[in-house]
Amino acid sequence: MTTAKTVDSATKRSRWAFLTDGPPIRKPVFYAAVTGVLVMASWAIFAPDQAESVIGDAVARVVDWFGWFYVLLTTAVLVFVLYLAISRYGAIKLGPDHSKPQFSTFAWASMLFAAGIGTDVMFYAVAEPVSQYMAPPTGDPETIAAAREATVWTLFHYGISGWGLYALMGMALGYFTYRLNMPLAVRSALYPIFGRRIDGGLGHAVDTAAVLGTIFGVATSLGIGVVFLNQGLNILFDVPVGIGAQIGLVVLAVAMAAISATTGVDRGIRFLSQLNVILALGLAAYVLLTGRTSFIMNAVVMNVGDYAQTFPRKTMETFAFDGATEWMSLWTLFFWAWWIAWASFVGLFLARISRGRTIRQFVAGTMIIPFTYIVMWISIFGNAALERIRGGDDAFADAALASPEAGFYLLLEEYPLSGVVIAVSVFVGLLFYVTSADSGALVMGNLSSELRSVQDDAAPWLRIVWASATGLLTIAVLAVGGIYALQYATVIFGLPFAFVIVLVMVGLLKALRVEGRRTGAVTRALPMMLSVSGRDADTDTEGLDESSWKARLARAVNFVDVEAATAYLDSVVRPALTEVAHELEDRGVRTEVTQGVGDGEDDGLTWVELRTREGDDPFVYRVQVHESPVPTYGGRMIGDRDQYARLEVHTVDGGQGYDVMGFSANQVNHDCLNQYEGHLEFLRLT
Repeated sequence: MTTAKTVDSATKRSRWAFLTDGPPIRKPVFYAAVTGVLVMASWAIFAPDQAESVIGDAVARVVDWFGWFYVLLTTAVLVFVLYLAISRYGAIKLGPDHSKPQFSTFAWASMLFAAGIGTDVMFYAVAEPVSQYMAPPTGDPETIAAAREATVWTLFHYGISGWGLYALMGMALGYFTYRLNMPLAVRSALYPIFGRRIDGGLGHAVDTAAVLGTIFGVATSLGIGVVFLNQGLNILFDVPVGIGAQIGLVVLAVAMAAISATTGVDRGIRFLSQLNVILALGLAAYVLLTGRTSFIMNAVVMNVGDYAQTFPRKTMETFAFDGATEWMSLWTLFFWAWWIAWASFVGLFLARISRGRTIRQFVAGTMIIPFTYIVMWISIFGNAALERIRGGDDAFADAALASPEAGFYLLLEEYPLSGVVIAVSVFVGLLFYVTSADSGALVMGNLSSELRSVQDDAAPWLRIVWASATGLLTIAVLAVGGIYALQYATVIFGLPFAFVIVLVMVGLLKALRVEGRRTGAVTRALPMMLSVSGRDADTDTEGLDESSWKARLARAVNFVDVEAATAYLDSVVRPALTEVAHELEDRGVRTEVTQGVGDGEDDGLTWVELRTREGDDPFVYRVQVHESPVPTYGGRMIGDRDQYARLEVHTVDGGQGYDVMGFSANQVNHDCLNQYEGHLEFLRLT
């Protein structure tokens, strides 16, 4: 008889197995990153004065020595991703040639739009324009010129420069993972530079830098969110503003991340995130329509024009002669370091939703869609705040400058139904705050795990560890010096990953150039291919007689089912490729023929593959069963079924888009050799 105690014990074991189930951790990365976080957090908690002093000195040195590097790097990355988009590389897919986008254009655009929203955008939409108006980096404060510059500086700090960093990491992770079948890790982007050394200490160091940059970036967002939400809860429920309430909010974020990891409520959080997008848009529309609508719309248009006009100057601005060192460290350098720290985090998300998109589509989407939201949000709230100050409300200006986290709520207090509007804004900020903690823990877990495939995620226990570590770090740095300490820490700890960003650019460009040579090799070999395909492969005579064209037509309209195509693969294609493999082996080329079932988009369907073992650039000729809709003419299907099976050829670049069903064995051999000659030309060029 099974006792209740036995059942309870089995249930506990099952829950523990769920928590521990998942891919193994990447030990060097995990232990190094956790150690770094614990050392930093312990130092801040037990010696806050010393930590504050050292962090202040360190950020002064970073700004003095590497301020120009942050500015130059951000500009170079933007130019680089735009170059890739408009160059011949823009047509390359983030995935095999035959891959299709997983999401519709509308769904993809919606997710990109949501990627531009966060609690920090709510915070800085009022705090920064007010600060730049009251204390600009150069020029006189509280002037028309300062008002025009104030919102534009905010747009600049949240603009396309930062999204260029996200786009770089997104396309690098997507390209190396989905197109070259490498692990979903930052180290993969460095393979073209360092080769297999990325599997050792060098790769561990790169991934550790990515994890540390991510955790400080997420901790900064959580810290800003904590202070911002604490102020909102104080207005609504008289919750005291201080470290006690802020610790409670951090614990809430960690608890929600743990619940998501252990109970699988990711879909619920995703639904709430989508609801938040709607509420955020509604909030912006409410402020626009109930405020001075015509003034705000005029200001939005002016802001966009000023942004475009002044961007070339701002993007390389270092204030070398103006001495605005402190302003640079608190604003531009902080934002660039923050974007860099978040690059692997958001880049991984962008890569996951963009498989099958071309580089050109990807860059266009990430440059335009999220920035559209940024322009809308910052221009509406920023200009509303500036209009209120210029209208004579000095008390609002002083309060927003002294307590930036309160500025957003103080602005909303002047609108109709302010209590309801503030409650909605707190709810929106709270949900973005919680989902940032949850998704940040997941990404850090993935970066410190040995994932078996791109669909895998870190074990639940590891997500809980990273959520807890992020919470601990957030509390520690807040205790040292609040938001300014978070900003300074981000500037410092974003620096190591900034150098990784440079290597990612070099590695991605090298890989794309190799791909370009492969495409050029096929083009060069095309005349030879055509000279072979223009002849009948069985008789080696010109294939223009009546019997050959009739046979070709019969093959073109022969719509077979999966079973017949699989049988043809076994009876004709596999023996033909085996024959080619034997001939290559006799000529000193190590070759193997394998057969399998399932491949991502065609799970359950059979394939046969010939592969040479030639170092890092093997030749691959795979014939794979695909199901496809039967062609129709005028709404009438050709054949008696709506789906038919094709035997499509795949190479290392993915599906080539043509069918060899009905080819004779010799024709299959010749087609394989056509592709092989192109591969040899590629090897010669490289």
